[in-house]
Formats: sequence, C-alpha cells, structure tokens
Amino acid sequence: MMFLLDTNVISELRKAGDGKADANVTAWLSGTDATSFYISAVTIMELELGILRVERRDAVQGARLRTWMDNHVLPEFSERTLPIDEVVALRCAQLHAPDPRPERDAYIAATSLVHSMTVVTRNVADFEPTGVAIINPWAAHRCDMSMDGHAKHWTEE
Repeated sequence: MMFLLDTNVISELRKAGDGKADANVTAWLSGTDATSFYISAVTIMELELGILRVERRDAVQGARLRTWMDNHVLPEFSERTLPIDEVVALRCAQLHAPDPRPERDAYIAATSLVHSMTVVTRNVADFEPTGVAIINPWAAHRCDMSMDGHAKHWTEE
C-alpha cells in the first residue's frame, strides 16, 4: 500500500525530533514502511509558503524551518514527490464538477485517486467527499474497510 501524506502529517513529523509529535502519529508512522510514503507537489508549495511567511515575521524560527525543509523534507522526498500532471489535473476537475472544494485538497485527492494511494491526514472531512481512502493517524486505532478491501478510514474506537 502507498500513502500520500498531507501537509499536516509532514508538519507533525517536524515535531518528532523535539519529542512533541502526537504519540498516535509517531506510532503509526514508525510502524509503516517509510518507502511507502509520498507527498504531492502541493505539499511542497504549502510548506514553502508557510516558511516564507514565518521568515518575514520571525527570522530565527524561519531559519529553523528553512533548515528542516532543505535538509530533511526535500532530500527525503526527492524521489517520492508526485507532480500535478495532466491526468491529475483532469481528475481534479472532475472532483470539482459535482461539488466545488478547495483546490489544494482537490489536487491532493486527485493525486491519491490517480495513483491508487491512501491519503494520510488529520483533515478527514476535507477528503471524505472525494471518495479517497483515508487514514487519520491522530486517531489510528481501528480501520474501516472499503468495499474493495482497501483501508477506507482509520478512526478511534
């Protein structure tokens, strides 16, 4: 199984070095093969945007985030960052037709659908209407299965 990590999961990973990451997230991530983790180009954009905003108001914290991005995120996912290509763009448009939604989430959902991946996110409600398989590692205790036998959604017991 391949997992598409939402931006909030990558942000939580940053806290792991300080021992401040959510215990459920840490347990789920450490119990899963890291080579099955992918990110979307959208996540790179969201992280970069956040870092640029922090750099403008807090140079010290901005420098910490920049170092984390440049030395950890980008190298770790250099071969596992999925682009928004023609197929993903077309699938994203289909997600908007019945119910317009935030474009960033729609691109991540479309990437997940095109590549048959499970989205790993805290923002379950943003992705449920798209039909993607979802894991919420903040509440990863029990897995509900979809009709095709794939994990559909992890929830608390």
